Amino acid sequence: MPRAFVIVIDSVGIGGAPDADQYFNGTLPDTGANTVAHIAQTAGLCVPTLDAMGLGAAVQLASAETAKGLDTTPTGAWGAATEKSRGKDTPSGHWELAGVPVPWEWHTFPDTQPAFPDDLTAEICAAAGTDGILGNCHASGTVIIEELGDAHVQSGWPICYTSVDSVLQIAAHEDHFGLQRLYDLCAAIAPTLHGMKVGRVIARPFVGSSGNYTRTANRKDFAIATPAPTICNYVAQAGRKVYAVGKIGDIFSMSGISDLRKGRDAELMGHLDDLVSEADDGSFIFANLVEFDSEYGHRRDPAGYAAHLQWFDAALAELLPKLRTNDLLIVTADHGNDPTWPGTDHTRERVPVLVHGAGARPLGLLDFSDVGASVAAHLKIPYQGEGKSFL
Repeated sequence: MPRAFVIVIDSVGIGGAPDADQYFNGTLPDTGANTVAHIAQTAGLCVPTLDAMGLGAAVQLASAETAKGLDTTPTGAWGAATEKSRGKDTPSGHWELAGVPVPWEWHTFPDTQPAFPDDLTAEICAAAGTDGILGNCHASGTVIIEELGDAHVQSGWPICYTSVDSVLQIAAHEDHFGLQRLYDLCAAIAPTLHGMKVGRVIARPFVGSSGNYTRTANRKDFAIATPAPTICNYVAQAGRKVYAVGKIGDIFSMSGISDLRKGRDAELMGHLDDLVSEADDGSFIFANLVEFDSEYGHRRDPAGYAAHLQWFDAALAELLPKLRTNDLLIVTADHGNDPTWPGTDHTRERVPVLVHGAGARPLGLLDFSDVGASVAAHLKIPYQGEGKSFL
């Protein structure tokens, strides 16, 4: 029985979103942002495996730009996907890849201080058992723990912050505040945030001491439920297994998911390697590698982003020959995060759709939801989600 693998390389956009002028970093519209092309231009990029699958060709299709050094004639099936959902965030991108475009406008918090309404702040304090919170603003997650880590350790107050995305993030020290206490706090307030149409409450634990605080891999997302079944649900309803690798379990609130494997990106590639031999016949393996976005995109580090893409390319080269002849593997992304762009936020871009196991051919311009429909077609399961199969 065939299996399907979808690997989301988080934020690896290829420019060209037709509505990029409606999305902003500060006051600058995202028009012209192009994560892959600009990394190749500024830092250099050698990704022969991805290029052979069609990455360079997809960049040119999406944006009419040429990614320097990515000019191989594709040996895989390749295309570029455009998002319908009104967002450039993780849930919107992943849900739509899974066949469910977001039918509402996400709630975001103003870039003011305080950013959160008083009643929400009071609820956080009550759930945390504290007299106040720290932060209460738009911020970079790594910067805010540097700035407020000492005050957090001394006061015990959680550090609460947001961004242009529909999100409330809470940072707390694993030892001084407690990891389970942080999870419990996020779980307690998540229903209120979801009722406001805030997409995620994210637990952001960190460790260390003054001047040397670092975030850990114990991040946990408490995401709003999807408004309709996703490809994960359809696979599960067909009696097949769904393996979630990375933060997929959090993004989909574990709905339809039967096996969860987490860790940093290097560990996740190890899990994928294991699943090539371990995953059941007829199963769906859905992975997200987040460090492209969290470590390099938001931090505007094109050299680091290039190095991580090259690491993934080498790991992918080792993985592909291990697949079975009837396996399908799709490499795609959920949004852009151009590390050469002003600001620190995601960029509205098309994403690559690079397919191993479907021959060598151009797929053209696609919808995000065509990925989920194609997984269903490959696995030969009933599917009522959005999208059309490109197989």
